[in-house]
Amino acid sequence: MQNQLLSKYIAKHRRTDTPEFRPGDTIRVHVKIKEGDKERLQAFEGVLLARKNTGMGETITVRKISFGHGVERIFPLSASVVDHIDRVRTGKVRRAKIYYLRALKGKAARLKERTTTVSTKAPRP
Repeated sequence: MQNQLLSKYIAKHRRTDTPEFRPGDTIRVHVKIKEGDKERLQAFEGVLLARKNTGMGETITVRKISFGHGVERIFPLSASVVDHIDRVRTGKVRRAKIYYLRALKGKAARLKERTTTVSTKAPRP
């Protein structure tokens, strides 16, 4: 049970522009980078390994392979550093945390595409 004042603050400042994504999806996180007095966006594209917490403290773990080495970053969803998130493709997994991808390499680390099917079966007589 949360404090009423705290839940009102979270509802007011919660980010609403994030798309729907799940672990296994390939996402592109656009991060604000400040260099001197200039600010630019840098994209970090990888597989979503995990989502943790809820509300203002929600974080995501994204993993990509860069020059043969695995790179993981943890992004707080409500931080102002994260400009926006794009979902590139959907992955079919049966776990909430897919840390087992860390041990896999090459073709073994691929995930199948998740497809949404609409049921068109006729009702049984």
